[in-house]
Amino acid sequence: QVQLVESGGGQVQPGGSLRLSCVGSGFVFRMFYINWYRQAPGSERELVAGIGSAGGSTKYADSVKGRFTISRDNAKSTVYLQLNSLKAEDTAVYYCNFYFNGRDYWGQGTQVTVSS
Repeated sequence: QVQLVESGGGQVQPGGSLRLSCVGSGFVFRMFYINWYRQAPGSERELVAGIGSAGGSTKYADSVKGRFTISRDNAKSTVYLQLNSLKAEDTAVYYCNFYFNGRDYWGQGTQVTVSS
């Protein structure tokens, strides 16, 4: 079945870095646009970044531009999100996502906590 599995979250100090990974299975990964979303406690889920099927097209939320970088390795069915210069307000559960045939698919999420 279709599956997205995120990893790489953790606790880091302000200014630190993390790299998140999302591995897809059960679908033709290389054909799909993949997104990263995040959801902080008490807040709605928000789009953080997205990447086209071949990796040549990317988009970012204004709040993360210049600090986060999305990339993918289709041979490994993996999308990455490099998080640099982390701030307390980046604390959230991060999810990867794609849309197909009328529905959204989500992973289970990985927690990122930025705290001193």
